[in-house]
Amino acid sequence: MTETSIQIKELHWMMDILQSIDVGLMVLDRNYVVKIWNSFMENHSGIRPENARDQSIFELFPDLPQEWFAHKVESVFLLKQRAFTIWEQRPHVFPFHNYRPITGTETYMYQDTTIIPLASVDSSVNHVCVIVYDVTDAAGSKKGLQHANTQLQSLSRTDGLTQLNNRAYWELCLQSEYRRFLRTGMPCSLVMFDIDHFKKINDTYGHQAGDDVIRTVSSLLQKNLRQADIAGRYGGEEFGVVLVNTNAQGALKFTERLRRDMERTTTRHETKEIEATISLGIAEINSSISDYTQWLEQADIALYKAKQAGRNQSCIFYLPECELPPIS
Repeated sequence: MTETSIQIKELHWMMDILQSIDVGLMVLDRNYVVKIWNSFMENHSGIRPENARDQSIFELFPDLPQEWFAHKVESVFLLKQRAFTIWEQRPHVFPFHNYRPITGTETYMYQDTTIIPLASVDSSVNHVCVIVYDVTDAAGSKKGLQHANTQLQSLSRTDGLTQLNNRAYWELCLQSEYRRFLRTGMPCSLVMFDIDHFKKINDTYGHQAGDDVIRTVSSLLQKNLRQADIAGRYGGEEFGVVLVNTNAQGALKFTERLRRDMERTTTRHETKEIEATISLGIAEINSSISDYTQWLEQADIALYKAKQAGRNQSCIFYLPECELPPIS
């Protein structure tokens, strides 16, 4: 066998390998014209090699982001170094549908791509090889794990009965807002409130009815919150709300709106209609507060004053004495 025939045979072996490997492979010239198109590209694009060769990649894939792709390829021509993309940055370069059995819920194939300079004998680079890796299984698994971790994180922060922040996470947010005040001096108000005569509700209608009332309060609270406000179930029938960038008078408008909503709302439990009210205490943060627990204490004192004054009302904590403000 002559040396030429051996070289031709080895070339056939190489072409067989390129056609059978389970990655996409194509060669582009400087004008982004396809010169090689392997079976992977044919199978996933539906474009046969004879129809792909000598065609612009941008004509074959009109939705391919031309500016981005050209920038990637030109850097390979210029620097004569490989370039890479990963699915976390761009889920796919080529819009191939996903047919993987493990990640069948994904619409498109997730892809990593490598662009390799192909040097001629004179070291010039006039072609690049684009390799497309199907990473849908790995990407789907990672996305699933991230989703599960997000759900677990949410569950660890959420009160099961009300779907508000639980006490532990809410207190962390309260501490964060206290530190923000130390840095910026921006106003912020803390509201603590609970359901009036809640023990009587439980004793009269049962604990499941009491849970329904708590859910009613939670629903009304969430309807009155702004996106920046931070609400949590502090324990039992007691709730806490951090009103960001809000002074005491602004907080009073919030508490009175919530109080009136609760006053007008009945909770249905089985065949019974249960009426309940809430009492609310407000403490605006100030420079005399040494830590967040003192802020909590001031809001609790205001809540106690509201109950002492007859319940179903709001009270603001005032220095040096906590006096009941007029309710407008």
